[in-house]
Amino acid sequence: MQPRSRRASGSDDIDLHVLEWSSDGVPMLLVHGFGNDAHIWDDFAPEVAPYYRVFAMDQRGHGDSAWPLHGEYEYEHLAADIEGVCHSLGFERLVLVGHSLGGRAAMLFGGEHPERLAGLVIVDSAPEIDARGSTRIQMEVGEHRDPSFGSVTEYEQLLVHNYPAARPAAIARMARSNLKQREDGRYILKMDPALRGAVGGMPSAVERAAREERNSAALWEALGKIPCPTLVVRGAASDILGAEVADRMADDVLAKGQLAVIPQAGHSVMTDNPEGFRDAVLDFAVGDR
Repeated sequence: MQPRSRRASGSDDIDLHVLEWSSDGVPMLLVHGFGNDAHIWDDFAPEVAPYYRVFAMDQRGHGDSAWPLHGEYEYEHLAADIEGVCHSLGFERLVLVGHSLGGRAAMLFGGEHPERLAGLVIVDSAPEIDARGSTRIQMEVGEHRDPSFGSVTEYEQLLVHNYPAARPAAIARMARSNLKQREDGRYILKMDPALRGAVGGMPSAVERAAREERNSAALWEALGKIPCPTLVVRGAASDILGAEVADRMADDVLAKGQLAVIPQAGHSVMTDNPEGFRDAVLDFAVGDR
């Protein structure tokens, strides 16, 4: 199964790239995390396509979507992009699946538009990020602020380091979809360099902590407003979503929360254990098949 490429308008009419996997049923929108693109869902989307009208979007600054002129990458911009995609594609209600950065955008969207959600899947994302994962991301971004590569294989070697549990096929796919070739023959990331700066470029730890505290409060508040069935998916070896935070989300804050812990998976659950991820989400979103 091959998806069809489409365009949609996000917040402030930013041009966004979307993959359409199927055309019948309740819409399901898949939203990737930082540094990925819509193809991160290539293993999962065909599995759920028989049951939903499945789309996967490139978030602003990623993949084949446009870059904002002034570096607008706050969570409210990303949540507004989800609203824009829904409007462009004619979604009244949908099931939303968001991983990491995309999960946080999905939480905000759900808090702002609870009536629009038929279901929500939050994949290894939370209002509070484990300090281990936050430190790892800062280091990865700081080490490669403006990277270029002599070959796709060279970039694959970096991905193997950053995604140690990912399947080789997923690594190869990420390498192909994340890169573009310059006129001098070297390969560079499609991702907007300003987005890397938004994550790794804050001038002080104090500033980063203050911004995260504000974001965390807004995200916890948003979760408390979401009435639809919600599945929290955690990789058993995740360094982003801690066990206590996942339990709090599913048991104490979400009105209809469930938790699935996927074995043999870290933060990138869908590439580390695609079968375990598929089974957990299909059990939630489809039930008896």
